[in-house]
Amino acid sequence: MSEIPLSREQAAVFAAIEGTRQNVFVTGRAGTGKSTLLNHLSWNTSKQIVIAAPTGVAALNVGGQTIHSLFRLPIGVIADSPIDQNDQVRKLLNTIDTLVIDEVSMVNADLMDAIDRSLRQARQRPHDTFGGVQIVLFGDPYQLAPVPGGPEERAYFADHYRSMWFFDAKIWRDAELRIVELTEIHRQSDSDFKLMLNAVRHGQVTPEIGGALNAAGGRTPPTEGVITLATRNDSVNRINASALKRLSGKSLTAKADVTGDFGGRTFPADEVLELKVGAQVMFLRNDSPLDGGPRWVNGTIGTVTKVDSTVFVEVDGQTHEVEPAVWEKYKYTYNAATKKLRKDVVAEFTQFPLRLAWAVTIHKSQGATYERAVVDLGARVFSPGQTYVALSRLTSLDGLYLTRPLRPSDIIVDENVQRFMNIPPMEAPGLVPGVPGVPGA
Repeated sequence: MSEIPLSREQAAVFAAIEGTRQNVFVTGRAGTGKSTLLNHLSWNTSKQIVIAAPTGVAALNVGGQTIHSLFRLPIGVIADSPIDQNDQVRKLLNTIDTLVIDEVSMVNADLMDAIDRSLRQARQRPHDTFGGVQIVLFGDPYQLAPVPGGPEERAYFADHYRSMWFFDAKIWRDAELRIVELTEIHRQSDSDFKLMLNAVRHGQVTPEIGGALNAAGGRTPPTEGVITLATRNDSVNRINASALKRLSGKSLTAKADVTGDFGGRTFPADEVLELKVGAQVMFLRNDSPLDGGPRWVNGTIGTVTKVDSTVFVEVDGQTHEVEPAVWEKYKYTYNAATKKLRKDVVAEFTQFPLRLAWAVTIHKSQGATYERAVVDLGARVFSPGQTYVALSRLTSLDGLYLTRPLRPSDIIVDENVQRFMNIPPMEAPGLVPGVPGVPGA
């Protein structure tokens, strides 16, 4: 497996996680290499590590397991309900040195407290936060938020927590969490554009910055090689379906091969992928060739030139043969013979790592990088961080095209996130200072 080398900043954070038992929250702007660091940790740690994520697709992307399946927790608010644990779960949770949670911004406060209670219970260490397990969190609260449930669930959070966010869990009154913010941006190199994105992230867009973004985005987009990032699924489906229909020639369908138990329909790619020659597609995962650099990365846009038993896609004037990729779903188990964790493949999903890409939702663009994109915010932006996620996918301001000018109401930042990320960490209960970019400060 080819691995991206760590920057000095990332290497220092890895050393801090590997060399201490501290609970660490690794955050940072889009493009600062959080995923690269997590991947390095997964492959290079000497600790008994378990990786979990709040959703099925997020877990697949990091080679982990969903939090609910790992801990055997019920869906919905857990509150003070008894947590059932069989012998296998107890043995598994007793073997963990470090629990890594990716996309932690989507984890709500109740689930965070349930993780703490599960670990204390399984490890029979009722007075130790997280039962003595080191907790390492990855995510950016400025990008993804926890999804609220129905009215009763919302009322429960309003009564019992300051907010739904993971950082307002009761456990942080007792447990320390060291906040480390990665600061080196690897996606964009233009310093002016970086400053503009930071202003959007923090909700500090001045008229000058808004004007510059609108001036750049107001140009007519090219007709090919550009993807539309939209707020709504129906817009995306309509754009892709009509563009595919306009192409001449017959369409060919690739059906995914699914083995094992995937649990629901949380597939990492389309179960049925319809393609035609000329279709604009996006790659859904990084290429990892044995030698040389990657031919594509997650988010690369190309055009289908031929469909056979494999698919041929042209990217920047070069045609590549694309074969089906295998996504593996993992499950952690305890191995009694070795007294260690075992990570087994319990399901596989095989499909071409491609998606029709005249358009994609902003949510699904998470983690992708684009040189050019049309940002369609629709009638209004309806969730915090949406505009920031869309704009920060781009490598430069030159690649930005807007279907309408940005308005002040498009820049929404959750006030709870501002409170958490802006308070000097010493002032927040259980939070210890970590100077951005300087682990160990």
